[in-house]
Formats: sequence, C-alpha cells, structure tokens
Amino acid sequence: MKIVQPPNKSINTPNGYFNLKWTQNFGKLTNEKFLKAQRFVDSECIRLMIPYTPMNTGILYKSAMLGTKIGSGEIHQNVPYARYLYYGEVYGPNIPIKENGQTIGFFSPKGQRKTPTGRPLQYDKTKHPKAGKMWFERMKADHKDEILQGAAIIVGGIPNEHN
Repeated sequence: MKIVQPPNKSINTPNGYFNLKWTQNFGKLTNEKFLKAQRFVDSECIRLMIPYTPMNTGILYKSAMLGTKIGSGEIHQNVPYARYLYYGEVYGPNIPIKENGQTIGFFSPKGQRKTPTGRPLQYDKTKHPKAGKMWFERMKADHKDEILQGAAIIVGGIPNEHN
C-alpha cells in the first residue's frame, strides 16, 4: 500500500478558520517508514521461524531466506516438500526404497499424484526441538508482540499492548 501525499486544506467553521498544512514530503517519509517496518517484520519472522522449522539438511529454512523478497510481506519456502511438512500430514502412495534391508527413503510411481493419507507426520526434533507443523503460526503465537513492538518503534508509533 502506498501512502499518497495528502493535500493541504483550509477550513472555515463558525468558530474560526484554520489551515491544515502537511510536511512537503510526508507521503515519501511515511512510505519509507512503512517499507522499513515491513522489512523488519519479514526478516524477524524468517529468523524467529528457524527453531520451529523441521531441520534435516537446512535447505527448508534456508529456502525462506532465498525465496522471500524482504519487504514484500510474504514469506516463500520454495522447496517441493515444504507444503507437506507445513501441514503435517503424510501424503502417499509411498513405496519404500530399501538398501541392505533398511528403508532409506520412499518414492511414488511416476505420474501418480500424491494425496493426503490422514496420518500425521512425525518430526525429528534433534536439531530443532520446536520443529513441527504450522511453524509460522506457532512462531507468530510466541513472538507476535515483540514483532509488532519492533515495527511500531520503526514507524514512530507507540506499541499497543492490546493488539
């Protein structure tokens, strides 16, 4: 959303006359503050999501940094399995890949679309103890107030404890 420079205005009332005169670059300065605040929010969300994001190789949480245009207000994790992990449900069919009697992975037959199975995913919490589904929502529940307070300070407002 772009803030447009408001016009100056003169108002006559029965009790008097007054001029409302805006600082010449109010619109530009306000837009810059809001963009800076949005960059802060985006960066903080990505940073604070890391401990909540499932971790194996690190590609999933790094994809948030690589797939997001900081300041856009949207976080993108552009790896093919992000959606499955985020919603926490096993999709199948999953045919085991075995090596020396051990299951080392799974595959689906070519051309067959995976569908939800109704079984919840199990998350390895060794590297990220808070890892699990809906990591953005859980991070937001834990850190919303501090993110909003930081953004309010950037735009020059007073943080509201009742948001």
